[in-house]
Amino acid sequence: MTAAATVRVLLADAEPLQRSGWRLAIDSQNDLEVVAEAPDGVQALALLRRVPVDVAVVDVRLPRMSGVQLAERVPEDARIRLVQRRPPTRVVLVSAVDLVHWEDVGRELGVHAVLPKDVEPERLFAELRAAAELRRTDD
Repeated sequence: MTAAATVRVLLADAEPLQRSGWRLAIDSQNDLEVVAEAPDGVQALALLRRVPVDVAVVDVRLPRMSGVQLAERVPEDARIRLVQRRPPTRVVLVSAVDLVHWEDVGRELGVHAVLPKDVEPERLFAELRAAAELRRTDD
């Protein structure tokens, strides 16, 4: 990843305080930028169809469309592919509970990572950078 390459991040979580905390942490990094936020899966899907995003950080238990359902759709949705181009946006799932279960689900879905919602900021930053780098090298 070049110094000029900024990782564009979408946050999808039902809790405004969670999104705000992640935004503050992510935007504190020179090479990371939150470009969109959604309180549910339907809005996250709509944003991915309009806003270029490198990595989507998605709660597994979103209202209206779960994070798992959203992660399934990202690589297959034609409208997302038009905006995001190839390769598709990388997904990082987050969960407050049953992390081992969601890690198994995440592997099946091919998401980049499954993290606890209380992840240490440095680990989150590292996963976002790694996901974006993989996306760029898949190009």
